[in-house]
Amino acid sequence: MKKQTGMDDELRSEYDLSELLKGGVRGKYADRYREGTNLVLLAPDVAAVFPDESAVNEALRLVMQLARIPRPDPHGVVEP
Repeated sequence: MKKQTGMDDELRSEYDLSELLKGGVRGKYADRYREGTNLVLLAPDVAAVFPDESAVNEALRLVMQLARIPRPDPHGVVEP
């Protein structure tokens, strides 16, 4: 008797999972995953302006440099 799990098994009978998963390595990408990732989804209008990731990085570095420029305080004190 087949155990009912509440889900229909749509896998074709010709697919043998034991054969498909043979040679798999457990944790193959675990180290890379632990290092983390920093993916950012850009809005479509923003992404349309930048042809590739290096253009985005260059623009963000420019923003970082501009953020370091001392700006005068309305009270006459210069902030770093």
